[in-house]
Amino acid sequence: MTPSQQIDRLIAANTDWRGKMLARLRALVKEADPQVTEEWKWRGVPVWEHDGIISTGETYKAVVKMTFAKGASLPDPSGLFNSSLEGNTRRAIDFHEGDKINERALKALIRAAVELNQSKVKKKAPAKAKARKGKKA
Repeated sequence: MTPSQQIDRLIAANTDWRGKMLARLRALVKEADPQVTEEWKWRGVPVWEHDGIISTGETYKAVVKMTFAKGASLPDPSGLFNSSLEGNTRRAIDFHEGDKINERALKALIRAAVELNQSKVKKKAPAKAKARKGKKA
């Protein structure tokens, strides 16, 4: 079973608001970054990646949590982050039953996470190129 199929199954298994919320969050991730890949990690956590982890989508009894792997480094002018605020790396958004998603702000946050991941990849590339040039000489 592919990661996308496993995420489909998780959404279908949550027949209440949590399944609908996770499905909407997933759709927004894909809209914000059409090149996103889906993974299934840590024994049952949907993960969206592009040059590294963008975010996870976890379902709990009272919330659907979207955790951004490098959220502490992301601008959040709309104040979406409302959970895991004390750490130095991650930030999360807890969605409760009946919450409305600020879709424009969430997509901007997703795009910022992708840009941050890509900037880290670009910084690593020149170092590898320099190492290769040194070996040839």
